[in-house]
Amino acid sequence: MGGLSGSLNIVLGSLLTDQGAIETTSNNIANVNTPGYSRQRPDLEETPPIQIGGLNFGTGVELKQVVSLRDSILDLRVNQETQQQGRLEGFLGSAQQIQSFFNETTGTGLQANLTAFFNSLSQLSTSPSDLNVRQSVLTAAQNLSTSFNQAATNLSRLQTSVNLNVTQSVSQINTLTAQIATANAQVSAAQSANRNPGPFVDQRQQLLNQLSNLVDISEINAGNGNLTITTSNGAPLVVGGQSFQLSTQTDASTGLQDIISQGTNITSQITGGQLAGQLQIRDQEIPAIQNSLDTLAFNLSSAVNTQHKLGFDLNGNAGGNLFTPLASATGAASQISVAITDPSLVAASADGTPGNNANANALLGLQNQAIASGQNPLNFYGNLVFKIGNDVSTAQAGQTAGSQVLSQLQNLQGGVSNVDLNEESANLIRFQNAYQASARVVSVINSLLETTINMVR
Repeated sequence: MGGLSGSLNIVLGSLLTDQGAIETTSNNIANVNTPGYSRQRPDLEETPPIQIGGLNFGTGVELKQVVSLRDSILDLRVNQETQQQGRLEGFLGSAQQIQSFFNETTGTGLQANLTAFFNSLSQLSTSPSDLNVRQSVLTAAQNLSTSFNQAATNLSRLQTSVNLNVTQSVSQINTLTAQIATANAQVSAAQSANRNPGPFVDQRQQLLNQLSNLVDISEINAGNGNLTITTSNGAPLVVGGQSFQLSTQTDASTGLQDIISQGTNITSQITGGQLAGQLQIRDQEIPAIQNSLDTLAFNLSSAVNTQHKLGFDLNGNAGGNLFTPLASATGAASQISVAITDPSLVAASADGTPGNNANANALLGLQNQAIASGQNPLNFYGNLVFKIGNDVSTAQAGQTAGSQVLSQLQNLQGGVSNVDLNEESANLIRFQNAYQASARVVSVINSLLETTINMVR
């Protein structure tokens, strides 16, 4: 492949190669601020030489491919850390609301009214015949009941809200998996046609980041550019160009939404992403707090009623129930209420005489008795508030630490994939100079061809 024609073909290949490299570099510069964009590298390769006789003759250069620079291990680690950050985010959003329900410094908890109830009994023990003091006992009891009712209502409403968030998260997951399936097909088609799949890979990776923030996922390289995406426990989400949608179904026993994959309930198997945090709040945190409140409300009202019935009211009659009797602890916090409205019916006396305060003292003594899980009422409630605060604090610490890890991983990822304007500018000058040099060679060859043609005329 000698002569001027052969040389011209070699230079033409060089022009096309340099033009492709310039376009790739210009595209990098144009997308320097595009989120999720991975810089592209033109891979230049010597074309196969030809052998004539015992000699090898070069045939020039070609643009073999344009490669998007990514680190698949870093991409995977970013997705994994995003899953954990999403879980903490989903948990904290509601956990902090729960904490606000029991913020004793602003008076939204039970402690003030619980303390006020026993303080009213203390006043009763010093003035057992005073109707105003007796009314204070009923008022304090009513305020305490209202605090229990309000806390139970707040928790129930929050659980309903989180349940709606679960449904919305599942809908968002389905939207993302459908888009990932489309991107999967585009990557595969580009690779099969020997085209650069980079833009589609970038799009798919961004979608995977968003999906990781919602739910725990596992990625399997299925070949030809395809990824198979499942939950960490194997429920299929994307296979090739097909997505598998999750659905929600009402649990008849709880009224809450279960998550269904291909007919199987996978609610308890979700371990990452915002969905896992929402499920943790809905199915574990709120029920545990509700159970503790119910236990305290039931045991306290039962203990007070038992002791109250051992005494006598201002009229000398046997005492009745101070609180409306509860059948069981289930739902006790939402059901507790005061059974009497007449202050003369408060049973302060132990022997039926109006000035006796023995039963009032016995009622007051309940504040130091282990009536709820081996603890007195104030300690039991204090431990509940401490646990709520500790859960929030632990999640916040995990979120802070995880955020730092995620930031480090993203910086490493950026070191591989981000566009460096200085480097790209240098590459652009290099490829432009190469293009201009090839153009000059074309000009020289053209001049030689004209000279040759003129010589044979």
